[in-house]
Amino acid sequence: MSRNAINRSGEMAVFVRAVELGGFSAAARECCMTPSAVSKLVQRLEERLGVRLINRSTRQLQLTPEGCAFHERAARILADIDDAERQAAVGDVPAGRVRINASASFAAHVLMPLLPELLSAYPDLSVDIIQNDAVVDLMAERVDIAIRAGPLKASRLIARKLGSTSMTIVGAPSYLERCGRPETLDDLRAHNRLSLSYARAVDGWPLLSYGQAILVPPSEKVRVSDGEGLRRLALTGVGLARMATFTVRDDIAAGRLVPLVEHLNPGDRETFHAVFQGQGGALPSRVRVMLDFLAGRARLSG
Repeated sequence: MSRNAINRSGEMAVFVRAVELGGFSAAARECCMTPSAVSKLVQRLEERLGVRLINRSTRQLQLTPEGCAFHERAARILADIDDAERQAAVGDVPAGRVRINASASFAAHVLMPLLPELLSAYPDLSVDIIQNDAVVDLMAERVDIAIRAGPLKASRLIARKLGSTSMTIVGAPSYLERCGRPETLDDLRAHNRLSLSYARAVDGWPLLSYGQAILVPPSEKVRVSDGEGLRRLALTGVGLARMATFTVRDDIAAGRLVPLVEHLNPGDRETFHAVFQGQGGALPSRVRVMLDFLAGRARLSG
């Protein structure tokens, strides 16, 4: 390997630190360089790549779109280098940090209860959990694994199925005492049907009417941005919610929520996948064991 090729990782490291620390001077202090040396290094990068990475018309370090893309890829490459060196030092023992993006409901009811067992089995792993019901860009957010519910859109990401769950309409005893218990489709239409505020593949409640599947829209009186917030609204008696069964099974068992109009349930299920970049041997062992663990231990059925 040429000396120039070897120095590329060093240039990437300085550039990434300049971005993360917000300036050339801070990066220079950390890397034991002068600010002018850092500036010249970035200029060499730009000349070699043939694009401008940083706008110099402002006192603050401001990346161009090309600079943002290069920073994201460079940070990922450096993380992979660190992982390779760590594995070479300790063998193929899973070690390092795994960043997982998941909905608040999946994190609370599936992922977090599994962490004690996971960390006991793999003590050298660390886990970052980013709770967000919206779909994120894995590379931009530097996420190793994202948990996604429902149909997957076509992409270059690899998907691994974790399981599926039934859907259940529930209400709190306090709400039912105040507003009555729905028994028919017409009853249900008169109730406050809680909803999520972000776009979904199916915007409504699939229900049965004389054996035919129909879609009943939510009431729109109260909306919330995540599934765990929806559960809490139902628990406090604000209205009825249609939710993945695994998120409310403990509440139903404890009597905090009551399943309703099960005869109107069309039996649809929501499927969960773990999506990630790369496959097979290209995966760091820390990511591979996390995928295997989730696929084998995620408790979604119901």
